Amino acid sequence: MKKIMQKNRLWFLILFGINLIISILSCFFLPERYFNDTKIIIIDKYHEIGWIGSYPFTILFYNITKLKYVPFYIIALIQFPIVFYILYKIGIPRRFEYVTVKNLLVYICFFLIAIFISMPTKEFINFIYISLIPFIFKSKNFSTTKKVILSMLLFFCFSTFFRSYYALIPIISFGMYFITKINFKNKTISSVFYGIVIIIFLSISYGLIKGKFLSESNREALNAERTKDNNSMIVSPINTNTWYGEAVGIVYGFFEINIPIIEGFKHILSPQIIAFIIWQLLLFYILLVRLSRCLKEKNRNKDELWILLILFSYFIIQGLFEPDLGSAVRHKIGVFPLIYYALYYDSFRKNLSKSI
Repeated sequence: MKKIMQKNRLWFLILFGINLIISILSCFFLPERYFNDTKIIIIDKYHEIGWIGSYPFTILFYNITKLKYVPFYIIALIQFPIVFYILYKIGIPRRFEYVTVKNLLVYICFFLIAIFISMPTKEFINFIYISLIPFIFKSKNFSTTKKVILSMLLFFCFSTFFRSYYALIPIISFGMYFITKINFKNKTISSVFYGIVIIIFLSISYGLIKGKFLSESNREALNAERTKDNNSMIVSPINTNTWYGEAVGIVYGFFEINIPIIEGFKHILSPQIIAFIIWQLLLFYILLVRLSRCLKEKNRNKDELWILLILFSYFIIQGLFEPDLGSAVRHKIGVFPLIYYALYYDSFRKNLSKSI
């Protein structure tokens, strides 16, 4: 066992070294479009700097830290080790050095982190904040109820000054949890389905009050202003200015973000998009299988169940707000600590039980 633990730690550090080099060099070979958000953050073109909102807060962060004045390769040298150290503290799973489908998905994520954390970005802040949740669930000092309450409070807090739609995660998570208590034939599919129903209801309610539905005023409005050179844009097949159009748009967005079969056929000649689609399908499938297993033994897997419900709530919300597949990948990197913890929960739980 000691040798296995040494090998997995060594492989983790090797991956860190390889991807650190990639992160440092990425600013020299990435296409210009990868820096669109970064330019907004550095230049503050629209004078958004402030404490409320993802762009204003991120602009403020890089202004206070003075990192906006630092070359990107130096930023990569600072930011990438920080996020990897967070993953190191969450834990290194057993058999991490073995080439399995799950491990390959995570290896790819390390590469994506190297790319997206190599510049001033909102996802660096998002990554650090979201990583608090795995540490809460790893704690031996809290009951499951306290862990859930603290995590939900974190989402509400984060939604007030960073991404407002994070306030929807607790609502959907609790809704899905109560659905799991109903004796459906297939609780896994039912919980995800009713999670989507909840977000549809919330969006339509919002639209009746504000005059525009959530996806209509976010994803669809953003894409309407963008150029058509982004060939992975997610556009609803029907107009979302009616309640039924919004419902179709939300369902369509969820599937295109998480089970992008239609996008696969549309972009068969774009290898980078096909690679993401395969990665996304495998990730979603593995997490769905884990959710199914948890639901069969809810009392034994309470902590893991809540982690997965939070993740699937986020996936459902992504279907509402994400404008394209590229943004979907970038934003998944922002919640990667949760994905990492969920994928290797069994390994971390065994390590924790041995330390008690």
